[in-house]
Amino acid sequence: MNWFGRAVITGVTAFAATNIDDIVILMLFFSQVNANFRPKHIIWGQYLGFTTLMIACLPGFLGGLVIPKAWIGCLGFVPIVIGISHWLNRKQNGTQVQTVTDELSLEKAVASGVPSYLDLLVPQVYHVAAVTLANGGDNIGIYVPLLASSDPASLAVILSVFFVLVGVWCYIAERLTRQPAVARLLTAYGQAIVPFILIGLGLYILVDSGTYRLLPAFSSP
Repeated sequence: MNWFGRAVITGVTAFAATNIDDIVILMLFFSQVNANFRPKHIIWGQYLGFTTLMIACLPGFLGGLVIPKAWIGCLGFVPIVIGISHWLNRKQNGTQVQTVTDELSLEKAVASGVPSYLDLLVPQVYHVAAVTLANGGDNIGIYVPLLASSDPASLAVILSVFFVLVGVWCYIAERLTRQPAVARLLTAYGQAIVPFILIGLGLYILVDSGTYRLLPAFSSP
């Protein structure tokens, strides 16, 4: 498989593993759609929050330009540790965004006639973006090593995949609000496989970066 295919698969895997729970949050938002809180506010807010999250991760990529790739690959242990932690604590998961979404449902201050080019200025968008940031903050530990171990071409592909999937996630969440049974199934089994995907992602970063060569057994004499 060439570098492009690997970058696409890596982007899809990383995004899916770190955003399974985001489907549930988006469903909560879409279930509150009314005259003042439109689907476009959710989509704009999701993109705004995710873009901010990616900007916060870019220093990891810049560090990868000056630090040897094998050492950058050591960051692959981060998603492995996070995956193990999720596996050990998955039964203790709770919904921590309900309070925020309840507050969002009280926001009725914007008239329905706001021009589309002013969508980014309405408070509903910033509420969604804030929740996206709060929920995705722990994903920085996954994205930083992934981006740091990527070359510029792979980075462009991975980020493109991420931003396409943000829209796909919004579409899936909107459809799932009409299929509660499917949503429950996704939530139950999705959380069960996420730890293993994160561990696999960490192992991929370690191997792809050649970090194993730092071990005496693999170092050249």
